[in-house]
Amino acid sequence: MSPAWVAGVTRAGGLLTRCPGATGARRVAAAGTLDEAMRRLAPTPYQRRLTAGMTLPAAQRAVTTTLLWHLRVLAGWLPRHGVDCLRLLASGFEIVNIEGRFRLLNGDASEPAPYELGSLATAWHRLSRADRPEELRTALRASPWRDPGGTPAERAIGLRLTAVARTATRVPSAARWSAGRAALLVARERFVHGRELPVQATGPAARLLVSAHRARDFTEFRDRLPASAQWALRGVDDPADLWQAEGLWWRDIEQNGWRMVRRTRYDAIPVVGAVAVLSADAWRTRAALELAAHGASTLEGFDGFGVLV
Repeated sequence: MSPAWVAGVTRAGGLLTRCPGATGARRVAAAGTLDEAMRRLAPTPYQRRLTAGMTLPAAQRAVTTTLLWHLRVLAGWLPRHGVDCLRLLASGFEIVNIEGRFRLLNGDASEPAPYELGSLATAWHRLSRADRPEELRTALRASPWRDPGGTPAERAIGLRLTAVARTATRVPSAARWSAGRAALLVARERFVHGRELPVQATGPAARLLVSAHRARDFTEFRDRLPASAQWALRGVDDPADLWQAEGLWWRDIEQNGWRMVRRTRYDAIPVVGAVAVLSADAWRTRAALELAAHGASTLEGFDGFGVLV
């Protein structure tokens, strides 16, 4: 076995030890105020970037910044193939940076500083130097992201479907999650927002969903999904309930992630599992902060993923 994989898998396990988990998230969600919620995160890794008086968006951004930092630390222990896997799994951070760069170049001075991606960048080092929207579009077309579309909505769905399709192909242990994520993305775009997929997004969608993305209605879409993606919409009969399906998707990848972490082997699988657990924990913590900031008077039905069931 490779010493780098031994070190990486060991480090991945160590990163999980202080996650607040579902129990911690419920305690944070019940805090009553955002400042108290942040105080309740003091025993966790998130506390390093949280300060009293933060706004909710800033606090949630601090949580995801902590997640990214953990992934960057983990990448430093892994062999090249492991870093490649992490880069794909962390591609959502680069997508946020790209969208933010477009907003900044179009005059939004309130845009926060981009995430620092380090070795987990796909093309951000080049994209970040674009000074005009047209220049950024040109750089995107020449990158692995290709041309995600012209409008913000087209870019959003195009970039995310490209990311999950690339991840499914190159990280086999995450292929099922990627297919499920694609099903949720396309269902929301088509049947909640009422928008057809842009041409640029149909290729990635077809690679994961076969022909389902061309369905006429939600029922047909769900029925035409391949088994690798259909699980993500299990029990969902109405597009209005997709928000619950997203929470269940996160729960599924966390449970699968823990099973992968507990496997006694030194390769990519426990590392991918650890990334799933860390990502789910950050998502759940963000949801808990939102509940606390809104002064939720009851947590009845809160299942630890910000899902009211």
